[in-house]
Amino acid sequence: MAGLADWYAAHGRHDLPWRATRDPWAILVSEVMLQQTQVARVLDAWPAFMAEFPDPGTMAAAPPGAVIAAWGRLGYPRRARRLHDAAVVIARDGWPEDLRALPGVGAYTAGAIRDQVHDEDVPAVDVNVRRVLERRAGRLLTPKEADAAYRRTGRPLRGRDRFLAIMDLGAAVCRARDPRCDGCPLRRGCATRGPLTGEVRARQAPFEGSFRQRRGRVMARLRAADAVAVGELDAEALASLVADGLAVVTRGRAALP
Repeated sequence: MAGLADWYAAHGRHDLPWRATRDPWAILVSEVMLQQTQVARVLDAWPAFMAEFPDPGTMAAAPPGAVIAAWGRLGYPRRARRLHDAAVVIARDGWPEDLRALPGVGAYTAGAIRDQVHDEDVPAVDVNVRRVLERRAGRLLTPKEADAAYRRTGRPLRGRDRFLAIMDLGAAVCRARDPRCDGCPLRRGCATRGPLTGEVRARQAPFEGSFRQRRGRVMARLRAADAVAVGELDAEALASLVADGLAVVTRGRAALP
C-alpha cells in the first residue's frame, strides 16, 4: 500500500497559490484567511488581497478600515483587524522569534508558518490534523499526545511536507463526515477506520437570523460608504463592532476605522 508521501505527491493540493511561496507574510495572510473559512473562498480573495497588501509595511501604513474593506465578505472581520495589528508590530519591530507574540497568532498558526516557511518539524495541529491523529489512535488525545502522534505520522515526510500532507489528508480523505477510508494511505495503522466513537464535530450556528448576520449587514453598509448616520444602523450590532475595533462613531456618524 502506498504511504502518505506517495499519496501526497499524487493528491496534495499543490496548486494552492500560497504554497508556491516561502514568504512568511503571504503564508500568515493565508493562514488567517483559512480560519473558519473554506479554501475555495480564500482562493477567490487571497490574490487580490495580497496585491493590495504585499508586505507588512504596506498594510501597516494603511488605516485599519482599508484592510477591513479589502477583507470583503470573507467573514469574521476581527481577523482582518488582528492582521493589521500584526502588520504594525512586524513593520515596527520585525518578525518576533516567537510568532505567538503577534496579535491573533496562536500555537497552531505559529507552527504552520514555521513549517511552511523554514521547513521546521514543528507540530501544527488544527481540526483537520487532530481528526487524523485521533482516529488513528482510536481515542481523544491531549495536546502533548497529539504533538507526539504528529511526529510519528507520515515518516519519512518531515517539516513542510509532513504538515501539508496530514492537512490535505484530513481535508480530502479523513473528513469529518463521509470519510473515504478505502483511499486512505494510513488505513493499515488506523484504530477506527472511520469516525471516532463519541467524536465531537463542531457545527457552526446558522447564519440566517443570527447576530453575526446583523453585524454583517452593518459592515456592508460601512464598506459601501464613507460614513453612515448612526440612526440608520442596528445599534446593538454597531456597538459590538465598535468594541471590536471594526467601526468608529464620530458626531453621530459611523465609519470604518
